[in-house]
This record gives sequence, structure tokens and C-alpha cells, in this order.
Amino acid sequence: MTDFYDELAPLYHLIYPDWNQSVAAQGEKLARLIDSEWPGADGQDQGHGVPRKVLDVSCGIGTQTLGLAALGHAVTASDLSAREVERARHEARERGLDIAFSVADMREAHTHHGGGFDIVMSCDNSMPHLQTDDDLLTALRQMAACLRPGGGCVVSVRDYAREPRGTNLVKHYGARVEDGQRHVLFQVWDFDDEGRGAHYDLGFFFVTEDLATQAVRTRVMRSRYYAISTTRLCELMREAGLVDVRRIDGAFFQPVLVGTRPASTAA
Repeated sequence: MTDFYDELAPLYHLIYPDWNQSVAAQGEKLARLIDSEWPGADGQDQGHGVPRKVLDVSCGIGTQTLGLAALGHAVTASDLSAREVERARHEARERGLDIAFSVADMREAHTHHGGGFDIVMSCDNSMPHLQTDDDLLTALRQMAACLRPGGGCVVSVRDYAREPRGTNLVKHYGARVEDGQRHVLFQVWDFDDEGRGAHYDLGFFFVTEDLATQAVRTRVMRSRYYAISTTRLCELMREAGLVDVRRIDGAFFQPVLVGTRPASTAA
């Protein structure tokens, strides 16, 4: 997984038709969701004007982290990929944002970051990189421990119940033109057990054409995912000690799972 994202780091923004626009849009959507799910002590929506202490345990190149920080939230962020953290740090400097970045495994989130956060999050289908329920439960327990009592956990994932199973499944991302080069992006998925399994191998292909010379280069990054259902992930969130766990649709570009650390839990 680390090699996959280290190689992807300089190209990651090409996944989006307009990455900067996506940074802003995802930050706004997450901020609205946070304000709705965990309002102020008086029960009123705090709005973007009141900063939250947010921990992103799978920040990548900063797509969600940068958007929330730009809205005034105090964001701490980490990722397992050193190159993605390096790029995220660069993107934050370019935007004049003060974000504490570091390299860390989400399964050691509390060990690395400590507690007291208002919100802990892992977005854009990062958690299914963990291959077993035990690893996911370890990560969720660590994330829950990072929260202050009453704080909220936010996880966004693919809806694997709606994804077809099989092999040679092609997912198209389209073409992007940048600096005189055209990049064509697509993924190929191969599920285990002749296409019926719960795990799949993924190849992410970048076919790059130099528009001046028509020279073509192809790169492929490979990783593996656990196609866990949102129902099972919600069960693991409850087992990790979170309450009021549920799935929210329509608030983000993926289903969002939310849970709260009980207010009575000792710090």
C-alpha cells in the first residue's frame, strides 16, 4: 500500500477533473456534515466560524485536510505514505495553511497523535486498504481514543454492495490535459475466488501522451482492497466503542459513516 501511494503522489490530483475545486467542495461538505452532526453546546449549528480540532488519519495529498483548514478548522493530519505527506505539506504551504503533518499508520493513531480531538476522520475509501476486520477494529479503536468525550468519527467509503464482483472490471476516470501532456486514467479490478471474493487487486493505469511528440508512457500502480460493506463497518465502529453509529447518504460523494465517543467516557 505504501508503494502504491508513494508512486501515486505526484499524479494524485489527476484523479479529479479539477482537484482544487474538489478540495474546496469536499471541505465545505464535510464542514456542513460536522456542524449538523455535532452542533455546539447550546444545540445550535456552530457554522464554519467556530473552528474544530480535527484529526485526519489518512490525509493523502490533502484533499479533505486542505479544504477544512481553509475554512478555519485546526487540522492535524497523517498518512502512511511519506511522499503523499510531503506533497500535502507542500500544498498547505502554497495556500498559506498551518497544518501539522506527519507519517503514521491509522492503526497507531492514538499512540502517535494522542487525544482531545473534536473530530477524527478517514475519507475517500482509505480504510478498506486494511485487509481484515481485526485490523479495521484496531484502527477504529485508536481513532475513537483520539476523540474527546462527545467527539465525532467520520469515515467515507465506497458502497461495495453496489459494486459488481468479477475480474477484469474496468473503472474509467477519463482524460486530463496538463502541461502539454494528456493523461488517460483507468483502474482494473480483479476480485478473489474467481470474482466472488471479498478482496480485490487493483491496477491503476496512467497512460500519458506527449501532445507535441506523441510519445506515450504507461504507468501502473497496484494495491489491494477489502470490499467491506458499510453494514459491517458500522458494526466494527460500534465494537470500537462509538455510539449513534449510522450511515449518511447524499452529504458527500461517498456514503459517510458517523459515530460519537460517549460523553461519559473518561478522557
